[in-house]
Amino acid sequence: MTDGVLPLALSQGDPAGIGPDIALQAWLRRGEVGLPPFLYIGDLAVLQIRARQLELDVPVVEANAAQASAVFDHAIPVHNIPIGVDVLAGKPHVSNARGTIAAIETAVSLCLSGEVRAIITNPIAKSVLYEAGFGFPGHTEFLADLATRATGQACMPVMMLAGPKLKAVPVTIHIPIKDVPAALTEALIVDTCRIVAQDLVARFGLASPRLAVAGLNPHAGEGGAIGHEDDEIIHPAIRMLRDEGIDVFGPLPADTMFHDDARGRYDVAICMYHDQALIPAKALGFDDSVNVTLGLPFIRTSPDHGTAFGLAGTGHAKETSLIAALQMADRMSQAQGVSS
Repeated sequence: MTDGVLPLALSQGDPAGIGPDIALQAWLRRGEVGLPPFLYIGDLAVLQIRARQLELDVPVVEANAAQASAVFDHAIPVHNIPIGVDVLAGKPHVSNARGTIAAIETAVSLCLSGEVRAIITNPIAKSVLYEAGFGFPGHTEFLADLATRATGQACMPVMMLAGPKLKAVPVTIHIPIKDVPAALTEALIVDTCRIVAQDLVARFGLASPRLAVAGLNPHAGEGGAIGHEDDEIIHPAIRMLRDEGIDVFGPLPADTMFHDDARGRYDVAICMYHDQALIPAKALGFDDSVNVTLGLPFIRTSPDHGTAFGLAGTGHAKETSLIAALQMADRMSQAQGVSS
């Protein structure tokens, strides 16, 4: 029974994508995997139509956060946000954008008011939102802006890919490789590592997290023979962090820090650019890795995949990463002491 447990909030993502599909499929496995109760935030009618399209026997009922946990055992509780237009599986449209954005805003509001204990976001299509005038580079930046506006406190979101075999954080994210050296600064590395260390303690229950920092260049610069960034930017940042008492070491050659024995020596890999972190993270846990945003005043996880419009409504979408995201948000909230 889940009655009395504070629910999680699951936003619908782009309703034409696989968000509704994997929510339905995850709920069907609630007993098998011990799924924590969630409140689905989105269009109730879209979820019902998708269930019929997939031939899934899933009851869907309108409910608020206070009712969600009691409802969850026998139906998916939905905070209903009608989109107002027909949504076709696999057919993204700008008219869906308002509902996508409203679901995210509602999830944040409920979490900051203490009505839910964490947010899990289904994938969005940024191109669709841009067409509707969305003014943020992506999901994470929007969440950070909502948090700042609600609390009056600026925050620095940090992306972490977390799977059973590896946690990895990219210091720079969605920028061209040619721009990484200029974007990489001692301050950025230090700020990122501080947030990672803080949240691993507060939300993952690690008393003294170990951070392994990758070098930027091959062989971590080979003492300056293959670039100077490792010696001039990364190493001073590590020295500053160690002076603050954070257990951090490096810079390490990235080609030797992800094998089994190496991973046993640290809790999280701090990487210098997007693919340096995401390639090993996805290779080691493609179906069960979770996108976690650190540095926010609330817990946020997300499946580590996109909207997959080609799979929406077909029955071929996998719910594995969503289940992992729900379970991780549940564990993080318990470690932080927010469970009921």
